[in-house]
Amino acid sequence: MSKFMSPVWAADIFVGKVVLCTGGAGDICSAQVSALVQLGANAAIIGRRKEKTESKAAEIQSLRAGSKVIGISADVRDFKAMSAAVERTVAELGRIDYVICGAAGNFLATIQNLSANAFKAVIDIDVLGSYNTVKAALDEIKKNRGKILFVSATLHYNGLPYQAHVSAAKAAIDALSQVLCVEMGPYGVTSNCIAPGPISGTEGMARLSRADILESMTKNVPLQHFGEVKDVADATIFLFSPAGDFISGDVIVVDGGAWHRQGTAGSGMPYPESVLSESIVDGVKGMKRGSKL
Repeated sequence: MSKFMSPVWAADIFVGKVVLCTGGAGDICSAQVSALVQLGANAAIIGRRKEKTESKAAEIQSLRAGSKVIGISADVRDFKAMSAAVERTVAELGRIDYVICGAAGNFLATIQNLSANAFKAVIDIDVLGSYNTVKAALDEIKKNRGKILFVSATLHYNGLPYQAHVSAAKAAIDALSQVLCVEMGPYGVTSNCIAPGPISGTEGMARLSRADILESMTKNVPLQHFGEVKDVADATIFLFSPAGDFISGDVIVVDGGAWHRQGTAGSGMPYPESVLSESIVDGVKGMKRGSKL
């Protein structure tokens, strides 16, 4: 049994297909690609860090004999770099059928502690990066009647403190997907979003929640436990498989019902005390006490 998917999927359903994935060396996106590769696809994963991206590509390639997975170092904010990545993918793998836009940035900060540059950085990676990826691959996707998938979030469904930058970015991605649904539908192309909730063992959870309160936070999830990366991968398989052919312009939430209870309790920080203190958030990965964003 694979740790990247449930044992319900038919083998080889993606034989002959190629997926291009940004953020592909990350915990969630690498699981999505790993599942598709195990079911017959070949893949190109894109990341800014060359060594990490190529290492993850080799790791994914080892999951299925005869598969081909390439790691490409590129910045999603650079359209020319993304166009070159698409060209290389087609040259080495022959085509592109599926695009997963998963490159993202996040950290905890109130608006008072969030600089304009920090806000812009997240918008550029998430929104501009997703647009550049789709734009660069659009001719291939149209030609192959392919599928587009954005990795979104549930943060913008209500007013979640410390997440103004990502809430704005993910709301924009949801809107972009809906426009692509309408504009690309006549070409046989679908566009959807997956919105993961709390997924255990990921970089995202380490950056957005303090380790000392993670266990208690499961009580905020109606199903009383965090998800696993295979839960997101399963939803990806469904949408890319023939079973998802008539689904477009939708958002598949994979969070155990957590967003219905999110809000001020979402990060585990005491409310309103933490907001009123106007202090920098500490105790989460990637943040240093007193650091400025």
